[in-house]
Amino acid sequence: MFQNLAIADCKNFETYLNKYDVIMLNMQEFLSRTQNVEKMLDRLKRMVVRDLVKEYPDADYFDTEDVIQSMQDVYVETGKPFIIIIDEWDCVLREYKTDFEAQKNYLDFLRDFLKDKGYIHLVYMTGILPIKKYGTHSALNMFDEYSMTNPGPLAEYVGFTAKEVEELCLQYGMDYEETKHWYDGYRFGEDIHIYSPRSVVSAMLNRQFDNYWNQTESFEALKIYIEMNFDGLRDSVIEMMAGAELPIDIRNFKNDMTTFHGYEDVLTLLIHLGYLGYDFKSKKVFIPNSEVAEGYVTAVEAAGWEEVMFAVRDSVLLLHKTWDGDETAVAEGIEAVHLETSHLQYNDENALSYTLSLAYYSAKQYYTIIREMPSGKGFADLIFLPRKNHTDKPVMILELKWNQSAIGAIKQVKEKQYIKALESYQGDLLLVGVNYSKKTRKHECKIERWKL
Repeated sequence: MFQNLAIADCKNFETYLNKYDVIMLNMQEFLSRTQNVEKMLDRLKRMVVRDLVKEYPDADYFDTEDVIQSMQDVYVETGKPFIIIIDEWDCVLREYKTDFEAQKNYLDFLRDFLKDKGYIHLVYMTGILPIKKYGTHSALNMFDEYSMTNPGPLAEYVGFTAKEVEELCLQYGMDYEETKHWYDGYRFGEDIHIYSPRSVVSAMLNRQFDNYWNQTESFEALKIYIEMNFDGLRDSVIEMMAGAELPIDIRNFKNDMTTFHGYEDVLTLLIHLGYLGYDFKSKKVFIPNSEVAEGYVTAVEAAGWEEVMFAVRDSVLLLHKTWDGDETAVAEGIEAVHLETSHLQYNDENALSYTLSLAYYSAKQYYTIIREMPSGKGFADLIFLPRKNHTDKPVMILELKWNQSAIGAIKQVKEKQYIKALESYQGDLLLVGVNYSKKTRKHECKIERWKL
């Protein structure tokens, strides 16, 4: 089963191969076949005991209605401990969100079944949520936990790595850069970038880039949680849609889907659900890629966040006005986004850049947008590089000024030779200078057209 896979090259491959009986339990399957947690656990116990008796019919069983005792009896007779694999371990906490008695009974079973038992060699559990800890039920403390907030040594196994995706793109004749744009973004450390396996597989098999994740039922959770009326949640979502990475404290999260004491708990849950990326080193959250970003657009529309939807819809017109060189229309368009999202802090060039990112939201379908790109003798605020299938679009450099002048922004682009970093591109180049006047509370825009 494993001999043709990468794990076969592990030096301990032969050491552990086929040395243990493995019991695989899909908790979601058990729960779906029954009406409540009590019946689910009863079915699970009966099916495990049935397999034990079938495999070891001559064992001296004390009580075949007791799964824990039956496993101990087999272990005493054979001297060989079991490996337990539990998939969807947290389905009870997800489907019975408010039934704390059912959750308690389930956690009691897992504790009694798995903890400090001689018949256990290894237990491997997978799920979305970290282990629920409260009261005496923090007793599932024998696990090492690896999650979306800290995957540790398992980081490269959370999803497809960049190397694996490159190989798939070669195999299926798909463009790697476009795949990266759609599905990359979960980063663990400096070197490991992870892609959503389901989305990549769907794109390869269908030979088409699309939003595949939003077709799953888990997308409904995004709409539910961003509608929660926690102070700071709405502003945080809008800032992240505009490209911001925000500091967050994940330590107070209670590892369930109902106990929230603030917006940071909601954002932490969205990390575990995959709707936010998390940088363990900087302790910041962000929207990871284009596919997930589309999910947020759909969700905020369903949530009735009209000011954000106006900004997203108007971004199409703003982009075309920029291509046309219509300075007045561009300034007015940015002004409108600023007014519609005025709750964003607006007191420096960094805040101005988030407003610009939201104002040019539709540009993502044509451009790779880079913030603070090293160029010439400094860092350009925003550079729009045409994606592979849109090379007919002009390269754009947006330089932002706070309480200075748009002409000064253009002048800085020239003096610091930002254009030198774009020598590999050919075609039109737009230099776009944007300034916000603190005194007049107005934006101004200057646009110059160059040739690369």
